[in-house]
Amino acid sequence: MTLKRRILTGWLIALGLGTPSIASAQNDWRVLTNGAVVLFRHALAPGTADPPGFRLNDCRTQRNLNAEGRAQARRIGEAFRARRVTVTRVLTSQWCRARETAMLAFPGVARDEAAFNSFFGDSEREAGQTSAARGVLSRWNGPGVLVVMTHQVNITALTGIVPASGEGVIVRFEDGRLKVLGRVTP
Repeated sequence: MTLKRRILTGWLIALGLGTPSIASAQNDWRVLTNGAVVLFRHALAPGTADPPGFRLNDCRTQRNLNAEGRAQARRIGEAFRARRVTVTRVLTSQWCRARETAMLAFPGVARDEAAFNSFFGDSEREAGQTSAARGVLSRWNGPGVLVVMTHQVNITALTGIVPASGEGVIVRFEDGRLKVLGRVTP
């Protein structure tokens, strides 16, 4: 499925016009149980894409969280703590906005995982990266919950869902397939 088709499918699902077997609840925290994964789109970083010539190792050259995005990132962590959800591991894209979201939500826990780096504007990397991400997700079985801070294109490629900034899509591998269980927003 092409990226454009996945984005369209995600919007149709979000509008209630799609028919896939995807949970429709926006705050389905109860499915965040042992062995689940929640794929979060990084918190609010105004704009689209990164500026021309951005460098992965230089946050000054990237699109970054604003004050609202930093507050949103903190709310993500607070929501997990308030619900006593056990987060065992946090993986993050190497983009600064994803790293900062992870750091503010789950201080001192996150580690980089290149399989979740953005491939926006570089569709040649989509298939390989999505396959690598599926591999990481398929190996997770707990204990606790795995949180992944990534980007809209990655989540859409994996699930067909177009999440809002700071929104999480809860998934689990079952019978060799990635199954969407629900969605959460802090």
